[in-house]
Amino acid sequence: MKRMPLTLLLALLPLGAQSSEQNMHDIVASVSADRIRADIETLVSFGTRHTLSETQSNTRGIGAARRWVEAEFNRISTDCGGCLEVFTVSGIVSGTTRVPDPTEVVDVIAILRGTDDSNRFTMMSGDIDTRVSDPLNFESESPGANDNASGMAGVIEAARVLSAYRFPGSIAFIGLSGEEQGLHGGAILAEYAIENDWNIDAVINNDMIGNITGVNGVTNNTTARVFSEGTRYVETEAEARQRRSQGGEVDSASRNIARYVDEMADRYIPNLDIMMVYRLDRFGRGGHHRPFNEAGFPAVRIMETNENYTQQHQDIRVENGISYGDVIEHVNFEYAAKLTSLNAVTLASMASAPPPPASTDIAGAVRPSTTLSWEKVQGAASYRVHWRLTTSPTWDYHRNVGDVDSFTLENVVIDNYFFGVSSVAPDGSESPVVFPGPAGSFD
Repeated sequence: MKRMPLTLLLALLPLGAQSSEQNMHDIVASVSADRIRADIETLVSFGTRHTLSETQSNTRGIGAARRWVEAEFNRISTDCGGCLEVFTVSGIVSGTTRVPDPTEVVDVIAILRGTDDSNRFTMMSGDIDTRVSDPLNFESESPGANDNASGMAGVIEAARVLSAYRFPGSIAFIGLSGEEQGLHGGAILAEYAIENDWNIDAVINNDMIGNITGVNGVTNNTTARVFSEGTRYVETEAEARQRRSQGGEVDSASRNIARYVDEMADRYIPNLDIMMVYRLDRFGRGGHHRPFNEAGFPAVRIMETNENYTQQHQDIRVENGISYGDVIEHVNFEYAAKLTSLNAVTLASMASAPPPPASTDIAGAVRPSTTLSWEKVQGAASYRVHWRLTTSPTWDYHRNVGDVDSFTLENVVIDNYFFGVSSVAPDGSESPVVFPGPAGSFD
């Protein structure tokens, strides 16, 4: 019998069976800028990936692009012994300003099933589609090299790297369509997730992760932005009243996912500082994490810090000495690889950790101490209580409290801090922090 190489055997063990810290560093080192470049080149080669473009050709249009993405996921699955479930989810969109006629919008999904909690998902998404200046122009060349072949290539590369590992929770790698025409692919998949009772801990949307020189003249490859909404879109009037009394405006589940991403960058990604932007998206603009937020799922957007608007949604041309168009020459592949690495370790860490604590609550009004309580969750060996000053963006203090479902912080006054709880796996992998009450709920 042929023996499996030791390195491959170790890689295929659950992450906790080795040193999880070493695995994280190995994951970062495994992400290839060259492979990302090759995938972006292929996506660009389809000419246009406009949602309304050609679907029958094998060389041009959105149909060819999404079939290629599906084929790449299947190729990765073959290489890992069939470890990925690859399928499509679609819906018909029509009667909107940007989709006037009935059009099938198709998303491509690849799931790496969890070994213990297979219906719990951490998801990474990118967009397949593109556009030029006129959002209804589906014939002109629309390479979309950075927006958003960079994000889609990052998703494919993360699938390649993480398919060598097994995790307690599931990871979904997603190619969304219809983003430029109204965020339709995200809405379709969010509805599918609800219908199929997916338990989604986080959606990490990647939209433009390859540009380092902004329209402002700044060149910087050492920062990235994470956008997250502060107040849950699905909040009820009663929950809003509770939040006004107890706080939570900056502690939605999405906001605590952003803090988690920031922590992963600090731990594992050299030369990368995260700018957490306390806003759903850029001013007056939108991205494909939004439909998931609107369906009640925690979701954030990762992207470059310095955008160049002459290279987004533009006809390819030279005007007044300025070259317009989203062409591949503007993409920095090493930077795209760096942000892909950030995604990969975030996915690996969340899928290795138990789910966030459920039904968290807090008490301590007019007392010299603060008590947090929660429901225990599958896979947790212990819990960690966190607190921070109300003006701090990050969880600055914590205490390991063991395998309990409540804990009292003596002489820590509830009025002066924000509080949260995380669950911890036997190997030390930690969930995102949960702010108590409905304002911070992951449920």
